[in-house]
Amino acid sequence: MKHAVQALIGAQWGDEGKGRVVDALAKEIDVIVRYQGGANAGHTVIVEGKKYVFHLLPSGILYPNRLCVIGNGVVMDPGQLIKEIEELDPSPDSIGTRLVVSNAAHVVMPYHKKLDFLSEMSRQKSSYGAIGTTGRGIGPCYVDKYNRMGIRAEDLTEPELLERKLRMNIEEKNTVLEKLYGAEALKFDELYEEALEWGCFLKPFIGDSSAEIDEALRDGRNVLFEGAQGTLLDVDHGTYPYVTSSNCVAGGCCTGGALGPARFDRVIGVVKAYCTRVGEGPFPTEDLSSVGETLRRNGAEFGATTGRPRRCGWLDMVALKYSVMVNGFDSLALTKLDVLSGMDEIKVCVSYEMDGYSVTRFPTSAHLMENVTPVYETFASWKEDISGCREFGALPQAARDYIQYIEKTSGVGIGLIGVGPGREDTIFRDF
Repeated sequence: MKHAVQALIGAQWGDEGKGRVVDALAKEIDVIVRYQGGANAGHTVIVEGKKYVFHLLPSGILYPNRLCVIGNGVVMDPGQLIKEIEELDPSPDSIGTRLVVSNAAHVVMPYHKKLDFLSEMSRQKSSYGAIGTTGRGIGPCYVDKYNRMGIRAEDLTEPELLERKLRMNIEEKNTVLEKLYGAEALKFDELYEEALEWGCFLKPFIGDSSAEIDEALRDGRNVLFEGAQGTLLDVDHGTYPYVTSSNCVAGGCCTGGALGPARFDRVIGVVKAYCTRVGEGPFPTEDLSSVGETLRRNGAEFGATTGRPRRCGWLDMVALKYSVMVNGFDSLALTKLDVLSGMDEIKVCVSYEMDGYSVTRFPTSAHLMENVTPVYETFASWKEDISGCREFGALPQAARDYIQYIEKTSGVGIGLIGVGPGREDTIFRDF
């Protein structure tokens, strides 16, 4: 069945393999939209043995004749975006008609990164503690957006408007930098010239993304919204305050991509066969023993954006059922099942213990999460290499049992199974 509009959402703490799933689906998709977040996310795609890491470009850019959109909900780092465009083979000119950057997308400026770093350093020294940000300026950029003083993509192509906005921002930011942090002041001329260069390069790509999406749908083309980070990092629905600065859940597609909720046909949740998390914050199923090290090594669990080793642990069904609830998933995509091959046993968290009580409802408060202890069920593993499997029936019985348990417990069918890192390492089931 062809779905006109779909959303692909991370169901855990990010790094679930969304880019890899988008790439597997993109052959049937006409338009791929990135709708939130910024260059603090990294999507890794491997095609014919070549590794691509995108922080802003939608993963579908690797397919020809696909329209890729960076929506208004994204905070766009121009330097990073230009780097990704230039690194693509073939030349940047070949994607000129295939990439649209929303004129309303806000721009991450150098001062946002500087403030992000200084704020995190200040938190580390306080009783509040660090958040574990990537230092990419995402939070400060969203602050400016909601403070109604942000610089948008369209402003980069208007020198006089850019000058007025940038002078206002630098005046305020220098006050904070000098008086609060004792840091060096910013120089207007340097930033202004750099911003003008960004605008000159990006002008052919900047346009009305909402109109492009609407026109595509009216022409009978289908659209896939590609999320960054994951549900449990959502600023409203995640483990606050250890969250990102945007709405990663399905509802964010509507505001970040400018499309009404009634136009969506399907929401897909991407779930790793185990759990990982980067940065600070609660992680009930984190395994600090050799098991966690094995998962990290076998799954190559290092952040695509920062290179930081990811914290690793077992699948958390309490968290997954919460993600199903807040997103309304119609289907799940299970990634990295192959990483569990050869484990002595597989554990799944089925509930938490907190203050002597059994808890089956996910508490989003980080304060409450600090006091939970996971309760596990244990499953048999399998020794076979499953990377060559292309049908569900070809998987070992233990692997099939594990998948069917996840489906039964979450209440959502698994339509795609990743059994390796490559585009072809995929099993489709009624997807």
